[in-house]
Amino acid sequence: MFAQCDMEGNQFLLMSALVDHKKDGHAVEIADGFVQRGSNRHRRITTKGWQLCDEWKDGSTTWERLADLQESYPIEVAEYAVARGLNKEPAFAWWVLSVLAKRNRIIAAVNRRYHKRNHKFGIKVPRDWDEAVVFDKENGNTLWQDAVQKEIKNARIAFKVSDDGEAVPPCFQEINCHLIFDVKMEDFRRKARLVAGGHMTDTPTTNTYASVVSRELVRIALTLAAFLNNLEVKTADIENAYLTAPVTEQIWTKLGPEFGSDAGKLTIIVRSLYGLKSAGALFRNHLAGCMQHLGWTSCMADRDVRYNAEQGRRTGISTMRTPSCTWMMCLWLITML
Repeated sequence: MFAQCDMEGNQFLLMSALVDHKKDGHAVEIADGFVQRGSNRHRRITTKGWQLCDEWKDGSTTWERLADLQESYPIEVAEYAVARGLNKEPAFAWWVLSVLAKRNRIIAAVNRRYHKRNHKFGIKVPRDWDEAVVFDKENGNTLWQDAVQKEIKNARIAFKVSDDGEAVPPCFQEINCHLIFDVKMEDFRRKARLVAGGHMTDTPTTNTYASVVSRELVRIALTLAAFLNNLEVKTADIENAYLTAPVTEQIWTKLGPEFGSDAGKLTIIVRSLYGLKSAGALFRNHLAGCMQHLGWTSCMADRDVRYNAEQGRRTGISTMRTPSCTWMMCLWLITML
């Protein structure tokens, strides 16, 4: 409710997706899409006769005029028109291509400003295992190699190494895995993360969407816990979080040189490695299932905020006359490194 109101309490709706479209007898047909002015032909600039079915964030759906949505959500409407093959209709043809071209120009301009860095805080950052070994020799230490070995030790649970001569099932897809390196700002600690090449796999048949708790609900939950119920607020971090969830995709890879004696062996991936298309959703569902098994209930306002109701005496709060709530926010804000 809070996310759908402005500062003055006025309610507004946020669009979730466009789900359908229709036109009436006033829509301009493709054959009448141009106007002849002397020797020149011009496209008709019109949106009349078209309506789009809009699904809002609160779950409701309404039919809205194309003219209104074209003003409020031009990129979303343009992408919907292309996906549904409506971009040749006169109501779309005069503006859809220009909107998408402008979107592409903005994205390209942003990408041009991004520069790949091989240094961070004055420290050379390797791109693979071989460079990590070279940089350690130059620096006279083993900081990068130690970071890699720590990551490999944690990630081994994700691999089921095949025996010599054992073939991988034919229905499994092959992917590559690579290392990503970083330097932590607080203590210049070297960090390595093993990432799967999820772009090499087919789109999973299951839903890959992983919801994220809203900041407003986090603030409300903290207010309920700390200020209204006088509860102690604690935070925790799940190390290598994605690796705790079993993988549903059928994939395999060949281990790299960073795996030491196992380098070159074929292995089936059994845990959700970072980089897989379904990794975020699998971890979110796995954690939600664990929380539900432990008795934590999803909040009605946001399913990623969970609470566990206990009697006041059991939690040590004798002043509470009603059951108090111990809150735990399940935040899906897990970074790569």
